[in-house]
Amino acid sequence: MKLKESLDEKRFVVTSEIQPPIDEEPEEIIKKLESVRGRIDGLTVPELEIEGVVADTIKTCKLLHQNRFEPIYQTTLREKNRLQIEKDLLRAHEIGVENILAFTEDYRITGDSLQEMMFFHVDSGKLSSVLDHIREGHTIDGKDLPLKAEFIVGSGIESKWGKNVPDLEMKEMEEMTKIGTGYFLTTPVFDVGLFEKFMKQANTFGVPVIAEVMILRTAGVAQFLNRHFQSGLVPDWIIKKLARAPDRQKASIEIFAEIASGLKDICQGIHIITMGAEDKLRHYLDAAKLKKL
Repeated sequence: MKLKESLDEKRFVVTSEIQPPIDEEPEEIIKKLESVRGRIDGLTVPELEIEGVVADTIKTCKLLHQNRFEPIYQTTLREKNRLQIEKDLLRAHEIGVENILAFTEDYRITGDSLQEMMFFHVDSGKLSSVLDHIREGHTIDGKDLPLKAEFIVGSGIESKWGKNVPDLEMKEMEEMTKIGTGYFLTTPVFDVGLFEKFMKQANTFGVPVIAEVMILRTAGVAQFLNRHFQSGLVPDWIIKKLARAPDRQKASIEIFAEIASGLKDICQGIHIITMGAEDKLRHYLDAAKLKKL
């Protein structure tokens, strides 16, 4: 079933992400994902550049599509003009991509100031202009396209605010709703109670919300996130459980299952950040009773 169909039918969706390969054979990605085929509604593939080497994100999307996975092309917009956005979306459409996830910049680089927050938000006007033209069957400079292209668009939202969502955030969500966003994707959720308060605000837009859930396997990684991304992002109980557990893998799975299970009645899906645990993903899905075959 397509991601759009699952969202339209209000099913609880499960998505995850993979990195486009730079130093490994593309086929290795498929091997890691074989055990979750049919259990994931979509896989995001971000644009990636490491030390000047640019990965081919769209080619990776094509590989997923050929192997019966639903690709989600994740693109950034801040450094792109409308022509470049159009070129990338048309190339993605040609190889079977129907889903895009758009950010102005890396949405995890956020902060409390207006200047920092603006790096998070999608340039809705720029994106809307390109999508409108492609949907109508012509380019932004008026040339006819052989086919009209329709995408389901996902857009990021900041979910750390709980019930006190700033006006700027609400305005951005309103603007993305106007251009027809298919779903909102949150930043990582660790506190389900706080997230439930946020959802009371987000639900006013009538757009499905997918909560990001991060797989944490060590206390060190959790502490790193608190130091370098957002203070207090990972609660103390998670850090202590990972630090004291005789079996860290078991503890990691239990933490994930508790968070994911708590989200099932609050939002319409989860997006799993595997942190390199793609080959173990099925164990996390099993524990949370998600998408059993």
